[in-house]
Amino acid sequence: MTRLLDTINGPADLRGLSVEELELLAQEVRQEVIGTINTIGGHYASNLGTVELTVALHSVFNSPVDKLVWDVGHQAYPHKLLTGRLDRFNTIRQYGGLSGFLSRDESEHDAFGAGHASTSISAAYGMAVARDLQSQDNHVVAIIGDGAMTGGMAFEALNNAGHSNRRFIVVLNDNEMSIAPNVGALSKYLANVRTDPRYNRAKMGVERVLAHVPLGDKFLNFGKRFKNSVKEFVVPTMIWEELGFVYLGPVDGHDIGTLTKVLEAAKQSERPVFIHALTVKGKGHDVAEEDAVKWHAVAPPGKPGALKPTTPKFQDVFADALIKIARDDDKVVAITAAMPDGTSLNRFAKVFPDRCFDVGIAEQHAVTFAAGLACEGIKPVCAIYSTFLQRAYDQVIHDVCIQNLPVVFAMDRGGIVGDDGRTHQGVFDISYLRPIPNMVLMAPKDENELQHMVYTAVKHNGPIAFRFPRGNGFGVHMDEELKEIPIGKAEVLRMGRDLAIVAYGNPVNAALAAADQLAEHGIEAAVINARFAKPIDETMLAGLGSNFTRILTIEEGAKLGGFGDAVLEFFHSHENLKEPKIYCLALPDHFIDQGPQALYRDEFNLSAEGIVREVHLRFPDLYLVRPSIPAAVK
Repeated sequence: MTRLLDTINGPADLRGLSVEELELLAQEVRQEVIGTINTIGGHYASNLGTVELTVALHSVFNSPVDKLVWDVGHQAYPHKLLTGRLDRFNTIRQYGGLSGFLSRDESEHDAFGAGHASTSISAAYGMAVARDLQSQDNHVVAIIGDGAMTGGMAFEALNNAGHSNRRFIVVLNDNEMSIAPNVGALSKYLANVRTDPRYNRAKMGVERVLAHVPLGDKFLNFGKRFKNSVKEFVVPTMIWEELGFVYLGPVDGHDIGTLTKVLEAAKQSERPVFIHALTVKGKGHDVAEEDAVKWHAVAPPGKPGALKPTTPKFQDVFADALIKIARDDDKVVAITAAMPDGTSLNRFAKVFPDRCFDVGIAEQHAVTFAAGLACEGIKPVCAIYSTFLQRAYDQVIHDVCIQNLPVVFAMDRGGIVGDDGRTHQGVFDISYLRPIPNMVLMAPKDENELQHMVYTAVKHNGPIAFRFPRGNGFGVHMDEELKEIPIGKAEVLRMGRDLAIVAYGNPVNAALAAADQLAEHGIEAAVINARFAKPIDETMLAGLGSNFTRILTIEEGAKLGGFGDAVLEFFHSHENLKEPKIYCLALPDHFIDQGPQALYRDEFNLSAEGIVREVHLRFPDLYLVRPSIPAAVK
């Protein structure tokens, strides 16, 4: 039997369907998400919570003429299913497949590409202003989760949009969650509105009275004032109306009939409208409803007989080292921006609940909050993904580095992250942090060195950052006692005579494996673990310049402004040194889409085999006197 979903080629096919048909369609969309994502992996609970809301939006609004701007995008899988991507839905987050977020390159219905939170209202308001400047008549709707409302940018946009009095709609998808449980005063405020039955009873009662009396202008004004006074009496100050929005809600975000009526009413308003929709994250799957944090995303099932990794995750090694340090130093605190599980600081919070601070999706606040702590003698450690620390760049410069404050930045997901794609690749941190005065940059070669870098960072009296990759460690021996690593000092891991490979961070182990392969063919490569991108080990580099004519630098980050550029800058600025032939192996100057980490590392020659290929390509003279060429480069 043909599903109704199979007949939907675009949003236009929803218009004209009855509420009963829309409800059936919502059931089919939910089952498609459950069946597909449990097979291939991806964001889960957030998408199950937005099914009815998405169906209602597309039945009322005319996308792509009307603009639907989704915040973050990991709640927009149902949107993809209703906008002509059903046949490719099983490729989501796969190499060469659909993005796990929104992408203007992917569909005309993706009005704004998004992977970071709190952007939707600003972008949608920009579209509303552009509409008015061009005398157009379409609707613009921003759909934002309550977790994203903790980001200050959302309130900056609300303040601007409400003040303008333009026709504009914001839908708050309030499921009481972001990735982790929401924190802060706003979350408590929404809970009060959500659960206070007096407000809903009073509001409905006033509306019934006003609907049955003659409404002259004077009485109409009185009625509006009376309704407002009732709301002010039974509910804390209605912040949305104070910001200039007409407030509609709370409304059941899983009741399509009610949702469509409210959305139709919002379309008629000439003023900004704020719709408060209550949803359940994980709706329709019992276990996901019960534990939406665990079911925020699901991993694809392993292959039959596949073994789970036995080595620890880098993020767990970081958290465990920080716990060990904090036991001996009560001034050490940890800060996360709504990612306690993703950074493993939930482990720290269990041991030190009063010294772990989740500030919500508010990276800018997290950094300046840490700066304030540092001013008063506390030792803050900000655990923020590389891609998210970008959002607080001004605060890193202005509030931390200019004042030379001892704030530690633990950058998780440094490098290629895999399935989350271009918005989440942690490839820019070396380039964007290296130019900042007072900043120290480190990256460990393995999980054992990571724990020593955590200790080194906490002991350092100034701004310091270290990056570590997503995934599991290498299974190396873990030292019991933590030790400081001398700031700015590299280490030689392997001696050689033909070329020097200087690797920064995660690629060090691939460089060692590549050196082994090269040695099989008579090429002896020295391998240096740089450990620091700033300050760079100038003594080591001077020595390399004296002893080698060929140097290959390797990093899992953007090539422009990265570690390799630091090496080039050193030789260019020391005219007394003989400059060897240097090639910098790094990531190319374009955004990297979703796909397995191992696949991209090999594609960009950051694997052991790829490094061997690169040596053959960049230093072919090494092979002129050696007839045996590695099979990897034939």
